[in-house]
Amino acid sequence: MRQSSVLEVTTGLFVVLGIAALFYLATQTTDYRTVSGSQSYIVRAYFNNVGGLHVGAPVQMGGVTVGRVVGIHYSMKRYQAVIRMALEDRDAHIPSDSTASILTQGVLGQQYVGISPGGAPTFLKNGSTIHFTQSAIILEHLLGQLLTHGSSGKGK
Repeated sequence: MRQSSVLEVTTGLFVVLGIAALFYLATQTTDYRTVSGSQSYIVRAYFNNVGGLHVGAPVQMGGVTVGRVVGIHYSMKRYQAVIRMALEDRDAHIPSDSTASILTQGVLGQQYVGISPGGAPTFLKNGSTIHFTQSAIILEHLLGQLLTHGSSGKGK
């Protein structure tokens, strides 16, 4: 075999292994679990900013996944983003005055919806809306505010 043929085969093998490694990483870091079958109910929440939240992101309470984001769209009536979440029926006792926040796992991790339970005697049911929400914190906005407030006090 010529040296150029060996180089081409080695390069091809390296590319194939690289693609296989990327595929493996993508499947291991993406959580494909969904809410179990039809045993769920849909609730929605309105946010000013959803950041990088995506369909399929987990909905968690106390660090435990209780559902998934099943839809994100923009409401031209309310001028806010609408998130639809499928919550598992086994977790059907979420108080109706609960708060939904868009949170990030770690500093640069994936975003998810965190629900903090309220104290109302009534519970969320299919078609309910979570009225108390906290939008995603956008790092660029936070840094901009820090720089703006930090520079305004220097001249005094």
